[in-house]
Amino acid sequence: AKRKISIEFDGVMANSDVWINGFHLGKRPFGYSSFSYDLSGHLNFGKGKTNILAVRADNSVQPASRFYTGAGIYRHVRLVAADAIHFAHWGTYVTTPQVKAERSTVKIQAKIDNQTAASGEFTLQISLIDPNGKTVKSAENKQTIAAGKTADFVQEMEVGNPKLWNLEQPNLYRAVTKIISNGKTLDDETTTFGIRDSKFEAATGYWLNGKNIKIKGVCLHHDGGAVGAVVPLAVWERRFKLLKEAGVNAIRTSHNPVAPEFLDLCDRMGFLVMDETFDTWNSAKNNGEKGYNLYFTDWWKKDTEDMVVRDRNHPSIVIYSVGNEIHDNLDNPEGFKKYKDQQDLVHQLDPTRPVTMALFRPNVSKVYANGFAATMDVVGQNYRENELIA
Repeated sequence: AKRKISIEFDGVMANSDVWINGFHLGKRPFGYSSFSYDLSGHLNFGKGKTNILAVRADNSVQPASRFYTGAGIYRHVRLVAADAIHFAHWGTYVTTPQVKAERSTVKIQAKIDNQTAASGEFTLQISLIDPNGKTVKSAENKQTIAAGKTADFVQEMEVGNPKLWNLEQPNLYRAVTKIISNGKTLDDETTTFGIRDSKFEAATGYWLNGKNIKIKGVCLHHDGGAVGAVVPLAVWERRFKLLKEAGVNAIRTSHNPVAPEFLDLCDRMGFLVMDETFDTWNSAKNNGEKGYNLYFTDWWKKDTEDMVVRDRNHPSIVIYSVGNEIHDNLDNPEGFKKYKDQQDLVHQLDPTRPVTMALFRPNVSKVYANGFAATMDVVGQNYRENELIA
């Protein structure tokens, strides 16, 4: 069977176009989104054959942002070769529906693509590995996948006396998933996750594993100061250690999807994360008049979906934000619908976490008087605390 060859970009700033051997694979305006393209069918194989992958980033239309963005291919890129029967990109989703100190349930959902011309029976083999590297649970799940189709495998497993993920001990498990056919492993994947119970309550605030925690957070943009937008992981490690020493326990990804390794580090070091999509919807902001506001209508759905399905296995993420100090009119049905559409999409992709946004000048936007705030899972407001309604 033919192998699937794809290219994965963690971020290209901005308005990227990608071609393989002259074939246009696609365009992505939002420089913070991660994306992939299937190269299969467009490659030249054989001795002496060459393949040319071309990437164009266009940052000529300015001002496109209120803050520093960087430019070009500023995050990691991977060339991935897989069997024609393989795990779908970002297709494995691990949740913990029941979390108790003595026993917890782990649910694995995996999308498997069969890009061959034949139907077949395939086994999903799952091993759960604890923070010490010990396999604590294994399971198998068989299904027939029709030719050219995708199948959803769902498996629940119980873990006794789980080591819970928390801020002091950010314990991480791994789910090792394999696709097996006739005793042969066709594809394998390792998904890192944490077992924890996370919830917000109106009267008492945030709770992690039954413990009421005061969130002491900071906003971090995606750049590393003097090193720019291409940030070595050691820069974040140093910064995170200093933040921990200062008493910080939470990070807001201001105001866009971050690099995947940023979130991996939050998982490992024990930070709570607000994962944010956009700084603007349709209305422009000063010094960024030609930014994402030009693309929101056509691209919000794809960009939101790509962030949520990419990020939803991170135990550090406890809430999503779909906007920062949005200037769009939130005092009319259109404004209500814009927020609801985004919140509904996030809920559909990840039912385990609440959604918020940063409300802006509430006495002007009327969000407390007109019922807008009541539609939010968690109300978020920036500045003007004297305008808060408690």
